Formats: sequence, structure tokens, C-alpha cells
Amino acid sequence: MTAPERLVIGVLTYRRPDDLTALLPMLLTQARSVHADQFEVEILVVDNDPAGSALPVVEAIRSEHPDEIPLRYEQESTPGISAARNRALAASIGFDLLVFIDDDERPTDRWLQLLVACRQEYGSDVVQGPVVSEFETDPDEWITAGGFFRRRRMPTGTALDVAVTNNLLLDLRVVRSLGLEFDPDLGTTGGEDTLFTRTLHRAGVPMVWCDEAIVLDVVPTSRSTRRWVRQRAISTGNSAALVTLKLAAGAPDRVVARATLAGRGLSRLAAGGARAVAGKIVRSVEHEARGTRTLLRGFGMSLGACGFAYHEYGRSGAGRIDRIPRRS
Repeated sequence: MTAPERLVIGVLTYRRPDDLTALLPMLLTQARSVHADQFEVEILVVDNDPAGSALPVVEAIRSEHPDEIPLRYEQESTPGISAARNRALAASIGFDLLVFIDDDERPTDRWLQLLVACRQEYGSDVVQGPVVSEFETDPDEWITAGGFFRRRRMPTGTALDVAVTNNLLLDLRVVRSLGLEFDPDLGTTGGEDTLFTRTLHRAGVPMVWCDEAIVLDVVPTSRSTRRWVRQRAISTGNSAALVTLKLAAGAPDRVVARATLAGRGLSRLAAGGARAVAGKIVRSVEHEARGTRTLLRGFGMSLGACGFAYHEYGRSGAGRIDRIPRRS
């Protein structure tokens, strides 16, 4: 009889005790659904808070479910999402599969079953599912018209060349064979998962989409604002530029990449600005909102092309801009 594969569900958290309290019982239910002859399942919580604020939540859930799926706690004091994700990788030694889900997300029915079934059906080492947003409070018209929380959807089995880690299954054996980790330079800028999965794709690792394996993203009122959307637009453009520069093979390629990024950034600045102004003139909230986002993405991309990083996730001064250290 073939030994069951070992699967760990990794949850990264930072000072969101209410979200974690809601999520962990759901993950125990999901884990039980595949915990049979085929899989041994464990849940791993990586707490990026130096104060260890998630530990009481984990201990409370353990006490409520003493005979359930193992629930493990790890603390990573180094700030930044890359450090936390790398702690999850390091803590998953001995496991075959790692499934990432964010602490502010909620899995839908059969989510985990669908991810692992898709992996088996398509023979893929990486499977990504969709994220659908739900709001704590109704956002204003500008947010709704812009469609800023609508994410891509594709048919199941669609091959991917990039993925994100808020709903992702990884075959850890492939990751280890490549010696791959999340880049610490991108820990407070974002883009660490884009670089990680683009590197997997370049290495020929098959990645597919599973459209049925949905998680719900609970958007708090603090994020359904124009200010947050604008900051995220700058960050998205900037992190895309930083990842492109990281993937450049050498100094000559980086020069070409910077020039290309500068051109793309400027074109987005111009096109986005024109659309935003036109939206104002014709009183189209959609065109004004989407034009503003395009303009700000272009600004973020231009920053990256010029050698600057925008730190959306910096704990001391979110939105800080600084110069990227030059490579030797």
C-alpha cells in the first residue's frame, strides 16, 4: 500500500486574532475532508508578530478540538511577508505539499478537496484557485465602478505562467529541488510570490488554475477606500517593475529592462491621466476611477524603473519610498 502524502496548510498571520479565530475551525473541517488513506494533514500558523499575539488563539482552538488535525504554531519575528513565507517553507520539512491561505480569507465548501483533485487530474506541481471579495461595509461608488476587487477567473486546467500565494498549492519536493525561497528584498514591497512562481515557471514547473477551489476574501472597511486602492495601485506597478528587474539575467539585461519599464510606466501615466480627466469631464465614475488606477500603476512602475522601491507593507512608515541598493 502506498504511503499517504503529507500535506500542510500554511496560514500566515499578523495581529488579526478575530480573523484567525474564524478561519482555523474552517481549516480543521477542510483538513478532515482529505485526511484519509491518501493524505496526512497538519495546519501550520506562522505568526509574524514579535509579541506572539496569535499564540493564545491557536492554543484556544487546540483546547476546543483536542483530538482533531494537528495544529502547529511557529513564530517569525523578522518583519515582512517573505520572512514569514520562508518560515512556512522551513517548518514544512518532511511534508510533500504546502497549501497557502491568508488569515483574512475563508475557504468555501470542498476547497481543499478541489485543489488536490485538480493537481492529480492535471499532473501539476502548482495549483492556484480564485479569490472572491466580500465587504464588511458597502464600498462607495468609486470603488464599485472601478471593479478594483474583481480578480481574474479562468477555466479549470488553464496553464499559468505566474501565480499568487493567497490560495495556492505547492509541491514542496519541486521547490526543494530548485532551492527556491521567497526573496527577502520584496518582503515589504510585495511581489515576492510573483517572483517565486515566475521562477518556477521558468524552470518548467507546470502550474494550473482550479476555478472551483474558491476562497472568500473578507475586505475590512479600512481597505475598501479610495486611499487604499491608490496605494495598492502604486505598489502593484512598483512590485511588477522590481520583479522584472530581479529576473533580468545580468547588467545589460537590467539596462534594457529599466528602459522598457520606464516606457511602460510613462505610457500608463499618460493613458491613465487622460482617462481620469475624460471621466471627470463626462462624469463617468468608472473611467475616472480606472484611469486613476492606471496612472498610479504607471507611477509605481516608473519608480521601479528609476531604482526606487515603494514599501506598502512597511511597519514603520507604510508607503515609504527608498532607493534600491545597486547590485555588484
